[in-house]
Amino acid sequence: METVITTAVILGMIALGVLLIHLLNAQHDQRIAAFRYSDVLPMHGGRSRKRRHPADGSAGHHDGDRGGHRLPVDRRQV
Repeated sequence: METVITTAVILGMIALGVLLIHLLNAQHDQRIAAFRYSDVLPMHGGRSRKRRHPADGSAGHHDGDRGGHRLPVDRRQV
């Protein structure tokens, strides 16, 4: 008789746990549905987006000279 009661108590606790988890998941789903994830964040300046240049090279050629001081073609040191 004790075995039947123990088994019934264990099954009852499992059922309560399943019900609790189900209710918590439903509550969490409602919170997710109410929250807007797609809001655009405001730009705070100071840092601009990098612009992508076309891959075909029509935007100009950059040879790695970052200083901007370029000698004419005939006076470059090789």
